Amino acid sequence: MIDIIETFLAEKGIYMMTFILMGLGIFGMVSSGNYMKKIMCMNIMQVSIIFFFLALGQKEHGTLPVVVENLLGADAYINPLPHALMLTAIVVSLGTTGVALALLMKIKEIYGSIEEEDITGKRWKK
Repeated sequence: MIDIIETFLAEKGIYMMTFILMGLGIFGMVSSGNYMKKIMCMNIMQVSIIFFFLALGQKEHGTLPVVVENLLGADAYINPLPHALMLTAIVVSLGTTGVALALLMKIKEIYGSIEEEDITGKRWKK
């Protein structure tokens, strides 16, 4: 039984971590009233998506996409496209985080708070 669990986690653990991170990010975005926490949860969701695409881009017993002797055919190489796209996604996520933090600073300057209830004036009944 232990071997089955270890094998499952070794093969599918990255997908479980991805879905847990995505769930935590969504939960935090919905439940938090603090805009800084919402930005942090947005970053957690972005990281989970990057993990997911990188995990999909892997190939068992694949090698780097450089010319290696005695390897004939493209099926022995890992596709570099998902990794290149995720590098772009990391840059975009840093840009969106920077813009979000700049907007948050302006919100704090104008309203004096970064709590959603203080800014919108609405109090949600729990």
